[in-house]
Amino acid sequence: MPYKPKRPCSHPGCPGLTGGRFCEEHTKEEARRYERYQRDPATRKRYGRHWQRIRDRYMSEQPLCEQCQKDGKLTRAEEVHHIIPLAKGGTNVAENLMSLCTGCHSMITAKEGGRWQRR
Repeated sequence: MPYKPKRPCSHPGCPGLTGGRFCEEHTKEEARRYERYQRDPATRKRYGRHWQRIRDRYMSEQPLCEQCQKDGKLTRAEEVHHIIPLAKGGTNVAENLMSLCTGCHSMITAKEGGRWQRR
């Protein structure tokens, strides 16, 4: 099956071609910009070193995507999702966490109106 043609990087003035939105060089830069200027400071506090330890422990216990497993697929989990978001009173207890692949996490976040919600 042929690949989708590459397109120019969305970073102003970058001539690089990419399969996504930004080239490899500017993907990290865009993530840093988002963290610094668009993400709520209270959110940054909730996802510090303490969260990283919880996430790493949960991922070692549940290394496969739980949503894909329900669909009968075996996919390696890449992210940990809060079923009830921290902003809405959720906690970091194991019962409130799900290991998900990036695709499933993006789909759930979009349905809930997370990062991609229009303001």
